[in-house]
Amino acid sequence: MDFLGILCKNIHMELLTEKHKDKVLGTIGCYDRVVIMGTLPYLCYPSGMTCHLNHLGVRIFDYAKFAEPFRDLIRKNAENLARANGLKVHYLANPDTKTGDVIKAELTRRQKKGESVEGLFYIISSKEMCSHYRPRYNEKTGECYLERKWAPCLHYYFYFIDKVLGLCYVRVPTWLPCRLQVYFNGHNWLAAKLRKAGIDYHMADNAFLDISDFGKAQEISDRFDVKILHRLLDKFAETFCPIAKRFGINYHWSVMQVEYSTDIVFRRQQDLKEIYDNLVATAVHTVKPERIASFLGRKIYGQFKGEMGNRYDVRKEGIRIKHTMGKVWIKMYDKFQKVLRIEVTATDISHFKHYRKVEHKDGTTSKKFTSMRKYIYSLRPLIKVAWDVNRRYLEFISTIEEKKVGTKKLRRVTQRVEENKRGYKGINFFDEKDLKFIRILVRGEFNIYGFRNKDLRKYLTGKSTGQVSRILKRLKLHGIIKKTNNAYKYYLTKMGKEVIIAAMKIKEFIIIPALNCEQKKLLPEMCKI
Repeated sequence: MDFLGILCKNIHMELLTEKHKDKVLGTIGCYDRVVIMGTLPYLCYPSGMTCHLNHLGVRIFDYAKFAEPFRDLIRKNAENLARANGLKVHYLANPDTKTGDVIKAELTRRQKKGESVEGLFYIISSKEMCSHYRPRYNEKTGECYLERKWAPCLHYYFYFIDKVLGLCYVRVPTWLPCRLQVYFNGHNWLAAKLRKAGIDYHMADNAFLDISDFGKAQEISDRFDVKILHRLLDKFAETFCPIAKRFGINYHWSVMQVEYSTDIVFRRQQDLKEIYDNLVATAVHTVKPERIASFLGRKIYGQFKGEMGNRYDVRKEGIRIKHTMGKVWIKMYDKFQKVLRIEVTATDISHFKHYRKVEHKDGTTSKKFTSMRKYIYSLRPLIKVAWDVNRRYLEFISTIEEKKVGTKKLRRVTQRVEENKRGYKGINFFDEKDLKFIRILVRGEFNIYGFRNKDLRKYLTGKSTGQVSRILKRLKLHGIIKKTNNAYKYYLTKMGKEVIIAAMKIKEFIIIPALNCEQKKLLPEMCKI
């Protein structure tokens, strides 16, 4: 069970949505931007294509002649689709042109004229870099083979409105191995489902500003059907890139990029504005790498080489804060100043782990907690994993949002306590020894998995088992940690979390800045001496 699940099971954690329930219309979680990649099995890597050419008896250095008919087929297919739909292919000469703005303008133009926007409505072609193959000769072995090469080739973007997925595009390169890219937005998919279920909603761009029944909408969102998506993807490939039949295979679909958002919809813009600035200002300073890892359900290991950190942006849509861990990140921003969006994004979903069946090299299978596979059927279990990530972040901002959090309890834990006529001094958040131990307790992996005596000794060099046990006893008596039943594991209590956050906020955002200001005032006077 994830950290928030343990927390909610054992203690009551009042979330932001509960504190402001009179100001919140509802909460909805669903997929946002989803990008799927399609590859031809056995042909999507150089050695596979080399074997295929050898099987057909085609010379490796005749690869270009072998690939040209497929390029011509894709071009002819694009021209036929344009002609059948009364369209023309728009060549994009400037690579800096934002195609999203072009498509929005075209949709607006069609709506104003009353033209239908169902089905295929726009085609763009452009020269872009893509991965393909080139023949090579090994002088030592005398073998010819293909190797991967990046070079520009013509690409087509087919934009259309699908009845199930809404606005989509399929990106088709004209040179083998023809890796496809399919985009859709989960909010559009959910909107179509709500219409079919007779549930009223108000939507702007890719955000719901109101839903008549948030509970039923969430149930629909959680039932995302990957089998239907798979059938649609096969249909898109057959329509826009009809080369798979020539090889007698179907495209394999994997997740290239995915976003899952949890939207808290407020009744008025003013309601969100009153709390949002404080949330962002505190989160950008208090979220450390260990805490980012805990949000994303991971630990930080010494060999981790990915980017980690926070980023603060002011955009026309609103103020955004982004916490990054390698190829996964979590964002918070105000959508239309009315929707508080928490969103987890991944360009590699194998970052996440879940309980699934694993196939071994000897042909046997077993079930274990391991990394997600990148194929599209991982989209179903990813819903719960992504929801838990967003919930952990929501729990964190719910704690820092409360202005009076922990102040009375902070006074309590700093007082001396006694047990069996033995005294235990209070926690001093300005004492370096106490502060060092507190910082260890709030490490990301301990928030999720708990900690034991031996776990803490890794970070407390020179401390014996008995010394650490006495420290744990002291923290337990002050109510900062608690022990799990029938185990030697400890977790931070709700009060412990609140006290630590309150203490850190007082120290980092009030005392230290105030001392810095006083120091700046004294510097000119000191220079005169």
